Amino acid sequence: MLALLLLTGLFLTIGLKLMPLGKIPYAFGEMFRKREGSDEGDVSPFGALMTALASTIGTGNIAGVAVAIAVGGPGALFWMWMTALVGMATKFSEAVLAVKYREVDHRGKRVGGPMYYIKNGLGKKWVWLGFLFAAFGMLASWGTGASIQSNSVADVLQNSFAIPPLVTGLVLAATAGLVILGGINWIANVATKLVPAMALTYIFFGVIVIIMNAPAIPAAFGLIFKGAFGYDAAVGGFTGGALMLAMQFGVARGIFSNEAGQGSAPIAHAAAQNNDPVNQGIVAMLGTLIDTIIVCSITGLVIITTGAYSIIDPQTGFAFTGAPLTAEAFSHGLPGDWGQYVVSIGLAIFAFTTILGWSYYGERCAEYLFGEWVIFPFKVIWIVVVFAGCWVLTLEGSGAEAGGVQGIVNLFWLVADTLTGMMAAPNLIALLLLSPIVFKMSKEYFDKRKN
Repeated sequence: MLALLLLTGLFLTIGLKLMPLGKIPYAFGEMFRKREGSDEGDVSPFGALMTALASTIGTGNIAGVAVAIAVGGPGALFWMWMTALVGMATKFSEAVLAVKYREVDHRGKRVGGPMYYIKNGLGKKWVWLGFLFAAFGMLASWGTGASIQSNSVADVLQNSFAIPPLVTGLVLAATAGLVILGGINWIANVATKLVPAMALTYIFFGVIVIIMNAPAIPAAFGLIFKGAFGYDAAVGGFTGGALMLAMQFGVARGIFSNEAGQGSAPIAHAAAQNNDPVNQGIVAMLGTLIDTIIVCSITGLVIITTGAYSIIDPQTGFAFTGAPLTAEAFSHGLPGDWGQYVVSIGLAIFAFTTILGWSYYGERCAEYLFGEWVIFPFKVIWIVVVFAGCWVLTLEGSGAEAGGVQGIVNLFWLVADTLTGMMAAPNLIALLLLSPIVFKMSKEYFDKRKN
């Protein structure tokens, strides 16, 4: 699946003649531009982007990057960059098709995403593929977006601030429920405020740590580029094993973080107040750039410049990994326990916004499968699942099989990863089959601006 995601992104990048890479400055200009006569939608183009970013900027940016570097070495960060660069073309194509083939439901809301561009773009004989995507998407949303994220919040708040998981579960379910019950407008309003604020705060503290370790920056980039192509410091030379580890974990964590090709983000972009599919695609591709090239890079450079990835955890006797590695790295540049607090609070808020974004994705998939009547019951079930993700942490020592609570959490991750991969497969098929339409529309859009 990783190979298919990467190759699809590369194919779309070449088919678009590297347009996503050359139009990055133009895309930032379009992000805030007011559009005349673009009232067909429910949220602003920027609000749609922030809703999509709410689900992508999450645990992958903090814990995922740390895992990639801990296992794949500093070179994994290079392959995360490569994944993001080709992923921009994938996000662009997804959003173009989402806006072009979106529908209006009986409530007057714009709905779209892979299931709709499969049905309306590929025709009736492909409707089954759209149903597969929607089914996998709805199930994956309960895992990736609800239970795992709430579990991560409860875990980090318990370890950092001794807050009981049940308290976190009640507060999280209540606050998420208030936003989710308000629909896409409320989700977008919260996302447009919370996502930029937390991302900028995280980037600010990360830059401080990097500046404090400025002499190590040239060496850090040397480690990144050497490691990306197989240089193993332990043996003092290049090895195939080091190359494969860097590539495998860099690509895997990059795709997990930015969700390019997964089919989730176009569901949010379909609700944008933008009548031009290509224009919304240009805004959408910035999500991959912001998520991976900016936020993930901050995490990676903090870890590498501080040398935290080679420090041994005195409690376990092994090197740090995951969120503890990121916290250890931040603590090298920030006084006292600030490093731990930045990572803990950042992880909690990023996970909370992911809960909001994925609730909308799951709701749209459920509506496609069962109709509009399912929307309210789905939201209620979502709130219950959010609480259950926190409640699982109270099972520690209760005799639960498969290693107690950790076994349950690991099972959640396995199921969620599997369903996420299964929802990507129908989307990739649709992207490849509909790519000529995307290429044609993109060419026509930019040809008009030349004249």
